Order: sequence, then structure tokens, then C-alpha cells
Amino acid sequence: MNVAMEGKLRVAIIGAGYVARYHLAALRRLEFVEIVGICDLDQKAAQALAKDFGIEFVTTDLASLGARQPHAVYVLTPPSSHASLALQALEMGCHVFVEKPMADSVAECDAMIDKAREKGLLLSVDHSDHFDPMIMQALALTKAGRIGDVVAVDVLRSSDYPPYAGGPLPGMVRQGSYPFRDLGVHGLYILESFLGTIDELDVHYRASGSTTNLKFDEWDARAQCANGMGRLLLSWNVRPMQNRLIVHGTRGIIEVDRFLQICRVQRVLPGPKFIGIVLSAFTTALRDIFRVPWNVLRFATGRLRPSPGIQHGAEAFARALHEGQPPPISATEGRRPIALMETVCAQADRERRDELDARITELKPVDALVTGAAGFLGRALVAALRARGQTVRVLVRRDDQVAARAADMQVVVGDLGDPRIVDHAVDGARVVYHVGAAMRGGPGDFEAGTVWGTRNIVDACLKHGVPRLVYVSSLSVLDHAGRDPAVPMREDSRFEPHPERRGAYTQTKLTAEAMVSDAIRDRGLPAVILRPGQIVGPGAEWVTPNGTLALAGRWIAVGPATQTLPLVYVDDVVDALLLAAETPAALGGIFNVVDPQIVTQGDYLSRVKHKLGSELKLLRLPTGVFMLLASGVELLGKLLGRSVPLTRYRVRSLRPLANFDITSARTRLGWEPRIGVQQGLDSMFAAAPADTSNAGEADR
Repeated sequence: MNVAMEGKLRVAIIGAGYVARYHLAALRRLEFVEIVGICDLDQKAAQALAKDFGIEFVTTDLASLGARQPHAVYVLTPPSSHASLALQALEMGCHVFVEKPMADSVAECDAMIDKAREKGLLLSVDHSDHFDPMIMQALALTKAGRIGDVVAVDVLRSSDYPPYAGGPLPGMVRQGSYPFRDLGVHGLYILESFLGTIDELDVHYRASGSTTNLKFDEWDARAQCANGMGRLLLSWNVRPMQNRLIVHGTRGIIEVDRFLQICRVQRVLPGPKFIGIVLSAFTTALRDIFRVPWNVLRFATGRLRPSPGIQHGAEAFARALHEGQPPPISATEGRRPIALMETVCAQADRERRDELDARITELKPVDALVTGAAGFLGRALVAALRARGQTVRVLVRRDDQVAARAADMQVVVGDLGDPRIVDHAVDGARVVYHVGAAMRGGPGDFEAGTVWGTRNIVDACLKHGVPRLVYVSSLSVLDHAGRDPAVPMREDSRFEPHPERRGAYTQTKLTAEAMVSDAIRDRGLPAVILRPGQIVGPGAEWVTPNGTLALAGRWIAVGPATQTLPLVYVDDVVDALLLAAETPAALGGIFNVVDPQIVTQGDYLSRVKHKLGSELKLLRLPTGVFMLLASGVELLGKLLGRSVPLTRYRVRSLRPLANFDITSARTRLGWEPRIGVQQGLDSMFAAAPADTSNAGEADR
């Protein structure tokens, strides 16, 4: 029996991910709790979280955390580490509260339970949906008989995950079962709450192919329970996202919308069936007119807390320890869904593991490896290499059946952020053309595709002694807002002084170029860096030129039409890449590759508009007007405490770079535009509309 605790309850946190913020918010509201420290391998994330919550001690070492003598440890790390960390914390003499799922296997759950029993400590699992106010309300209504006998329950959940940010593959990417382990556990214990013990469970899953790093993203579980049928649908593709519970009864239906925190009850009304259905729908809609804005107001004012179930669960365990009560969710309850899921999870994991292992096959040496081979420039480069009779290997995120059928092509499928697959792709290549980078997405996408991708390429090239790396950087690394238009742009022109104000693309490209430059200087990397201008050619018609934004289905050109664009034709960039791989004098150099012919933004947009016609909605705004708009957006961001996509600095940075001196490219690289931008634009805008789905995008 747990004994009531005198004085402060000392709590330590392991894990500094997003869920830790909700646990800490709940614990900080309890006056009897003292947070003694945070432990995470990502010290930067732990320090940021500690700063937000005023916690003094941060460490990457669990033993150091134990020296702070916590009474309880909250394990808030990825599921694969739950068992080992919980066992260590129990061995230190700490009570343990572990995030769901309890562990990856029944054997691990049993080991945790045995250790807790041996040490006489409490072990509990955060089945947070039990504490969601709307779930609790729905359960109370069913127990009160408001909808008669419960016949069936549907749990409908769609979600998304933060993108894989590079490095050794995490569980989310490596485990085929990860989505079901992560969210399916909630659905299973909720079904049992309403319908009793699950006697039979039939689970199906599939890969839609829409996400490259989340293998099985559609899950359907059917449960035969003691008191009815349950269904669990999990999707990472359904939009808008939903988090709903539907309880079907003999005299009514309860529908819970957990995003809106609304519980709706539709009951059988007296009178004709049709009139009852219409009247019930009308009254429900009428209530929602008031309930939805009321909940939005509560959320905005802090009265309705985000993720209330997680916060209530974290608080309930702390109260149980402090008051000497049993834990809200026992370890045996935590083990229950793991036992139900284990067989199907093992199967999905095995399928995913076999798929990843099959990507590592014996490869013959090749003349060239091309990353980003599915992108606009990458495709043109691959075609040119093959036309020269060279053997080519490509690293792509998705299996390319067309490339796989080519006798002189090797296809490696994987993510640039994955060190293992990049090392495999680089081994045996005479020249590596690193064209791939992230072009869209969130910070994690850019971190994986650009920063980790370049780090992996550099390390692999050095490890395998690749004779030449050709790295494609970007003009975005240069200072746009502060440049003097009268001063020619050269390779040593000033770098962007405030990359954090420009966005993730500029930040990560600047970091990646620095990695290559540092490796050339400090590690003897035989590499060449190219910074192409905006690449044009047939298939790039829908790519906005510099100084133009795509917003709300239209293009907005900012500033005067007379400003010039730093353009270069795609075939001329390919020429520069080939020269960079072969020219001895180019080794170790950085080269801006921009066509010297002048093309104004107005002329370019006029050509685009003529070709695309009514499909393109074009608007030009003076810089001052757009600056005023950016000021308003910045102010709104400050009021809401959030970052915003449009700022005055970004508007100042919209002006295209101009006045390029390409002497270095001409003398050291031996490059001169063979086709030229004017002839290239004639070809681009005379050609039939091309498939532009990958134009301007470098595939990671």
C-alpha cells in the first residue's frame, strides 16, 4: 500500500519532447510538487524546456538525475526506450509514471512490473484518454443509461507526425507498427471502457505511399468485445484531421469531438421517425452555434487547456503518490493493450525491417551517383550522364520503376537524412553529384534533407575516398536585403547575416555549404561548390521567379518590373556540373553559375503569362504596400506569440540578386553558357506545357 508523503514530492522528467510540456504544465500547478531536473540526450531541447518552466538542473545522464534524489520519475521518451529507462528509475528507488504505450512487448511490461513489485514501488502508465473530459462525460452518460444499451463504438482518429529530421532512423520510421503502437493503444483501452473485455481483435494495415518515412499509415482494427462490437480507424491521410468517438446505443448516439471538446447526444424522440431525426439534428446544430465559439474563447483565454487528458493523467499520478492512494492506471492495465497488439505489431515490424534491409544490396562501382535525381535539375543531369555513356546510380526517396528498368542505372531508395543508406549509395561511386535538398515542408524536412543529407554525403565521400564531390548550393546563402546593387556579386560576396529571418531554406543551405567548405579546408575533401542562379527550362513554367510569391492561388510580384533576374538555363547548369567533376583547376572552388544576359522580371512574367494564360493569376504590388502588409502580419505574430511567414526583412530580401561577375566560373571552371538564357527561354515558352509536378524540387 502506498504511504502518504509528507513535504514536497520531488519529480524528475526524462524526455524533453512535445508531450513533456503538458506534463510539466500540470505538475507546476501542484503546490506539493518540486521538479528537480530534466534528462534528455538532446541537451539543447532539455535546456529550452527547463528555461520555459524555471527548472535549474538539466542533464543527459540518468545517473546524474538520480543524484537529485527524486521520489518519482516521469518517463516521456519514445516507446522503444520506455522499458530500459523505467527499469533504471525503479532500480534507483523511484516510483515511475511512463507514457503510453507502456513498452514494445509483453516481456518488457512483465519485467517492469516484476521490478516495481520487487522494489515496493508504484508503476503507472499514462492512458491519458481516460482523463479526457469529453471521454469521461460520454462514459458517464452511457453508465446512466442515456442512450440505452451500448451496441457498438467507433474510434476515429487521423493525425500527422513531425517529419523525420535526419540521423539514425528513429522508431517512427524504423518500426512498421509505430502508428498502431502510438495511437492504437488509446483506441483499444477506450473500446474496453465502453464495451468490456476484447475477446477477438482483427487488425489490418496498409501503406498508401503518400508518406515516405511512415510505412503503414492506414490502420483498421475490429474488436469483438464482451458487450458489443468496436472499430478503430487510424489514418495519417484523412483531412481535415479528426479525433472522434461515436457510441451507438439502442435509444441514442453519443458523438464526441475531442478537437472541439464537444459531447453531442442524439436520442430517440417521440413522434414520427423522420421528424425526430430532423428535430434532433436541428437542436444539435443550434447548440453547436454556441458551444464551438465558447470553447474557442475558453481555449484562447487559457480556461480550456490543450491536451487536457495528458495533463489530468500527469496530475492524477502525482496526487496518488502524495496522498498514499493507488495509481490511477495500474501497470497491469498498461500491459493489457500491449498484449492485444503484440502479434500484429511484430508482423508489421518484420515487414518494415525486411523492406529496409532489402535496400542494402551489393552494388557494382559506377561513374556517378546523383542525389535529387527525381528533381528538375537532377533529371537533366542523369540524362546527360547517360548520354555520355556513363554508369549512373541514383538515390531517391521513392522507388523509381522507370529508372530501375534501365540497364545502366542503379537505384537506391532511401532518405538523404539516413546515414546508413547514404553510406551505401556513395560506396563505389567515382563522382558524387549532390543535387538533393529539401525544397518545402517544415523545419524537420529541411534539417533532414539539407543539413543531415549534406553531412551524410560529406562523411561518406571521405570514408570511401570518392575522388570528386560536386555540391549544388544556392544563391540564397548570399545577402539579399543588405547588398549594394552597384557592387558586383562574386563568390566571396557577403553571406546572409540573418538567415533565421529568411526561413528554413536559407538557414539550412547556408549551414550545408559551410559543412562542405569546412570539409574542403579541414578534412581534405575533394569537392567543388556550385551556386546556380534560378534554373529555367521546359517544365519550370510554374516556378515563381525571384521577387515573386505564390499566395492564395495567385502570383504576387513585389517591386518594379524592371528589376533583373539571376537566371541560368538548365542545360547550361548541367554543363557546369560536368565541368566541376572533370576540371582539375576547379577543385576546392566555389562558383556562381549565372547567365550574364539580362532578363527583367517584367519580361519573364510576361512570357509566363502568355503561355499559361488564364491559369495564372498575376498581381504586382509596390514594395511599400507589401512592407505595410508585412508590418501588420508581424504585429499579429507578436500579439499571438507565434512566428509568422511574412516579415519586413523577408520583403526586403525578395529583391533578386543582380550584377554578377562570373570571371571565376569562366577562368577556373571553364564555363560559358552554351545555350544561353534567351535561347533557353525561347525554347521553354515555345514548348508544349510540360509536367511540372517536380519542377524546382530536388528530391531528397
